[in-house]
Amino acid sequence: MTAGTGRVVCDITVSADGYAAGLHQSEERPFGDDGGDGTGSALHAWMFDTPDENRAEADRVLDAKAFIMGRNMFGPVRGAWDRPWNGWWGDDPPFHAPVFVLTHHAREPQPMDGGTTYHFVTDGIASAAARARAVDGAGDVTVLGGATTINQYLSAGLVDELRLHIVPLTLGAGTRLFDGVPPLRLEQLSARPATLVTHVTYRVLH
Repeated sequence: MTAGTGRVVCDITVSADGYAAGLHQSEERPFGDDGGDGTGSALHAWMFDTPDENRAEADRVLDAKAFIMGRNMFGPVRGAWDRPWNGWWGDDPPFHAPVFVLTHHAREPQPMDGGTTYHFVTDGIASAAARARAVDGAGDVTVLGGATTINQYLSAGLVDELRLHIVPLTLGAGTRLFDGVPPLRLEQLSARPATLVTHVTYRVLH
């Protein structure tokens, strides 16, 4: 276990060939060419098209008291914060907890409805993890993505548990989990197949 009071858990949906997003990501299509028809994300259809079948896994995604995400997952704005943007999730995001957003550009915390506050972290992944763990009542901290952010945490040896939702399609290109990550030793804790996805949980052995 990494230092601190709780574990660092990474939770992400990927294609069968390991991509968490396809090419040509945009504000209209945050996951790019992901096999969908343009009206929804094929990668995440398991959450929305078969919610009852996958309720336990979907609930567990949001079960933490603090979250971390990369700036690309927060939104399409690049460089300095030169336009209003408060995330993809509207005025009442589903997190209802502090969310630490990795960025190179400072910004004041952004409180939202429902208890979510976005905190913008400019001094790296270890600092974001430390701040997330310092949240009152925080146990496990969940890194939601994207794949580039999770790859950084994996490469730094900061991950205790990896939860993958593997969708039966291939993308062939895009943003891929494990790119640039040194070899890992994983212990499979659970695996459950469903109609549109297979849920697999690994312990990362240090």
